[in-house]
Amino acid sequence: MLGVMDSATSHAAIARLIAEYAELVDDGNFAAVGALFADAVFVGSGEPARGAEAVERMLADSVIRYEDGTPRTHHAVSNLAVDVDEEAGTAVARSYVTVFQALAGFPLQPVAAGRYRDRFERTGAGWRFTERRVRIRLVGDVSRHLRG
Repeated sequence: MLGVMDSATSHAAIARLIAEYAELVDDGNFAAVGALFADAVFVGSGEPARGAEAVERMLADSVIRYEDGTPRTHHAVSNLAVDVDEEAGTAVARSYVTVFQALAGFPLQPVAAGRYRDRFERTGAGWRFTERRVRIRLVGDVSRHLRG
């Protein structure tokens, strides 16, 4: 039974990391997002970003923030599946993401949808990201969300 409890604890910790990422992006706290990837690589549509500073810079350079300091988005993560190898101290996760946005003159709407593929490792301090791959499959009006 101990292995089941360890696995359940690991699943919960990994789900919290995935949720924390979404919350931090929506709060416009790109430095804290970068900290989640201090020892990881973030692979999106451009060059991979490695480490805290590179991930923070990638977000700051690509995501529009408004007067309130946020991108006025809501990242909804669903269909989360986590596979943990307790012995190895590693895990993989996959999930869907839908990004909603609303602004004055821009009613609430989905602006992007895709998938996350994540890798994690357990350290003495707990679970951490080692890799995130983002594949956006559906794109709406991102003119108020992304630069360029």
